[in-house]
Amino acid sequence: MALFSSPPQSICILRLSAIGDACNAIAAVQAIARQWPETKLTWIAGVAEARLLSPLLPNVEVIAFDKKAGWRGMRDVWRVLNGRRFDALLHMQTAIRASALSLGIKARYRLGFDATRVSDLQQWFTNIKVPSPDSLHVLDGFMAFVETLGVNPAPANWTLTLPEQDMIWANSVIGESPTLIVAPAASKAFKNWTAEGYAAVIEHASQRGFNVILAGGPGKTEIELGKAIERLLNTDVSNLIGQTSLLQMMALEKKAALVIAPDSGPAHLANAVGTPVIGLYAHHNPARTGPYFWRDYVVSVYEQAIADETGKTPAQLAWRTRVKDNTAMNRIPSEAVISTFDRLIEEKELQP
Repeated sequence: MALFSSPPQSICILRLSAIGDACNAIAAVQAIARQWPETKLTWIAGVAEARLLSPLLPNVEVIAFDKKAGWRGMRDVWRVLNGRRFDALLHMQTAIRASALSLGIKARYRLGFDATRVSDLQQWFTNIKVPSPDSLHVLDGFMAFVETLGVNPAPANWTLTLPEQDMIWANSVIGESPTLIVAPAASKAFKNWTAEGYAAVIEHASQRGFNVILAGGPGKTEIELGKAIERLLNTDVSNLIGQTSLLQMMALEKKAALVIAPDSGPAHLANAVGTPVIGLYAHHNPARTGPYFWRDYVVSVYEQAIADETGKTPAQLAWRTRVKDNTAMNRIPSEAVISTFDRLIEEKELQP
C-alpha cells in the first residue's frame, strides 16, 4: 500500500556514495519530481557525489556530507537540518556510517531495505521495509522505494542537462569524429581489466575508424594503468586520465559514440546520458550492478568465477555475493570484448 495518496511536503534522500549508485538513484529521485513537482526534495550525499549532483539537479537541495570529518561531518549535516522534519526519509545506503547519520534526520516514515537486501543492521534504523523487486538491479531496488511512497510505476529514466561550459569543452576535445571513451580503472584496483586487454581492443577500434580517449580519475592506480596501456599501443590515443572533473567526464561520454569501462562510476555516468556502454565484469553480478540500459552488452565472467569459488550459481547465493579472487578480471579474453564491440557498433549503427 502506498504511503502517500497526495504529494508529501518534503522527502529526504540518504545515499552518500558511490558515483555509480548516485547515478542510479538520480532516476528514482527524478521519478518523484516528475509526479510531485511541488514536493521539496533534499539529498544528502558524499562530497564528490554532491559536487556532481548539485548542477545536475537544480531543483533538489543537495547537502554534502564529509565522511573524512567523522562525527564533525555528521554534526555539520545535522546543523543544516536542525528544526526540520521530513514526511519521509529514503535511507538508500546500508553502511553503518549512513545509519548513524540518519539518527539526526527527523522523518515520519523511514524507508529502508527489506531482509533480502539489508545489511549492516540498517533494519534497526528504519520503520518501513521496502519490498525487494524481482529484478536484481540496484536501480530497480531504488525505484521500489519511490513506488512505496506512492509514485506510479514507470520505466527508469534520466533527464539531465549538463553545464554549458562542460559541453563546450567536450565538443572541443572530441570534434565530429566518432570517439570511443575507454575509462579503464575503477576505484578498487581488483575491478580493473588488464592493460594488454585494453590495448588490444583500442587497436581494433582504431582500425575500425574510431578515435580513442583514455579517461578517468586522478588516483595513482588510474594514472598508472593509463600509462601502461599507452606503452602497449601502436596507435595514437588522447590520455586525459586525471585531467577532468566528473562533469567533464560526463560531457565527454555524452558526446562519445560509446564507452568501455569496468564496474565503475564512468560506466553509470555514460548510461545516465544515454551513451552505449560495454561493461567489464568479474567480481559483481552485472544483473545487479551493470550499466542499466546496456546489460546486453556486458562482458562478464562472474557466473563462471563465482561457480569456481563457491560451487553455486548466482541464484543460489545472497544478493551481494561477490567474487573474492583479486585476479578474476584476468579471465576476460580480449576477443570477447572485441566481439561485443563489433556487435554493438553494428546493432546501434555506430560505424564511422
